[in-house]
Amino acid sequence: MKKILIGLIVIVAIVAAGLFYIWQNLGSLIKTAVEDAGSTVTQVKVSLKEADAGNVTQGALALRGLVVGNPSGFKTDSALQFGEISVKIDPSTVTSDTIVIKEVIIGQPHVTYEFAASGSNIGTIQKNVEKFSAGGKAGGGAAPSEGGSKKKVVIENLYVRDGRVDVSADFLQGQKTGATLPTIHLKDIGKSSGGATPAQVAEQVIAAISKAATSTVAKLDVDAIKNALNKELGAKMGDVQKTLEQSTGGASDMLKKGTGGAGDALKGLMGK
Repeated sequence: MKKILIGLIVIVAIVAAGLFYIWQNLGSLIKTAVEDAGSTVTQVKVSLKEADAGNVTQGALALRGLVVGNPSGFKTDSALQFGEISVKIDPSTVTSDTIVIKEVIIGQPHVTYEFAASGSNIGTIQKNVEKFSAGGKAGGGAAPSEGGSKKKVVIENLYVRDGRVDVSADFLQGQKTGATLPTIHLKDIGKSSGGATPAQVAEQVIAAISKAATSTVAKLDVDAIKNALNKELGAKMGDVQKTLEQSTGGASDMLKKGTGGAGDALKGLMGK
């Protein structure tokens, strides 16, 4: 009996030591998970400077210095940079199959919208995420099972605030231009479907940022940028006209003016 008790004490001690190790290293474990999952979903290098899990028992987590790199063929350092991402989780749901996240605030995102012959970096990343979310890895073959986790999430409120979008392209000939990114507010992500996978959440967030960035870029008073957007979204320009006609009751004068109205036309496409 004594030997059994000693054995149990040893097992408890080992488990306690393991839990203490996980607790002490939770930040680095989260950092690694974010970088691995992010790189898999976007098919570009994702790096995270710091994961602050100091208040995780109260359901609070902060990610700082998240950087989403560029697809092959683009020259700028990154496509997306985020200052801080703060997350508030409902602690009572962390052991359930669907975790409820009360609020996510993405602060100071910096979008670098780069044009190349094949399109834009933001558009390429969005397509990668969409393909992964649909079940196929961007590079071909089956998608991984996101670490084998069946966990889903519902995000009640997600905000993207204080952002900026800058444009890079050879045709600008060294000229730099950009604008403030509008605030984005997404509500009840995954709620109607009983929860969303991390890939599905990434798809919605990247799509929202992409739409806001495209709309902002389209407003810039640079004809070359508008022409590039027209080329990249050319197949959708019919939808632009249809959207404008539905909203105005007739053909838009902006479309009749050609390139000068491309920005506002694209703005209609993006639902702005």
